[in-house]
Amino acid sequence: MPLPSPAPHPWYALTVKHHHEKLVAQALEGRGFESYLPLYKSFHHSGRRMQTVMLPLWPGFVFCRFDISKRLPVLTIPAVGSIVSIGRAPAPISHAELESIEQMIQSDRNVAPHDAVAIGQEVSIERGPLRGLSGTLIESKPNCRLVVSIPLLQRAVSAEVDPDCVRVMKAAFRAA
Repeated sequence: MPLPSPAPHPWYALTVKHHHEKLVAQALEGRGFESYLPLYKSFHHSGRRMQTVMLPLWPGFVFCRFDISKRLPVLTIPAVGSIVSIGRAPAPISHAELESIEQMIQSDRNVAPHDAVAIGQEVSIERGPLRGLSGTLIESKPNCRLVVSIPLLQRAVSAEVDPDCVRVMKAAFRAA
């Protein structure tokens, strides 16, 4: 599901019932809201066959753009739990963060959910389909993985990256 272009209202993350993400995204669109449900390709065995399925990148979350003062129609959709908040204040999600996630998905790289990373190096990608993205690099031999996270949700997404395309932005602090 492609990410809609910038608009006057911010994006918010909604908590939704597990396995209801696609239904909630459709219901939001049906009520005239912009929604974004990042999906990734996964492979599952079905009998003797391998099936490709599109799964939510972060189960239990759907992104929606709306005027926070008019949130009741969003919250009354069945299977929507709440708006992700800091304290009692709904916390907007950066459009740039969501654009980075969408660019990773559209890159045809092996994109997969990833736990948010607290340590590592901040890097930017200089070449290839992910050029211009920045995130945290996790090394795994022989390839590297770039992690882009949404700290508010404590969720992240990772993609394989050619080590030659990566430039370190700053060194990570490590306690001795």
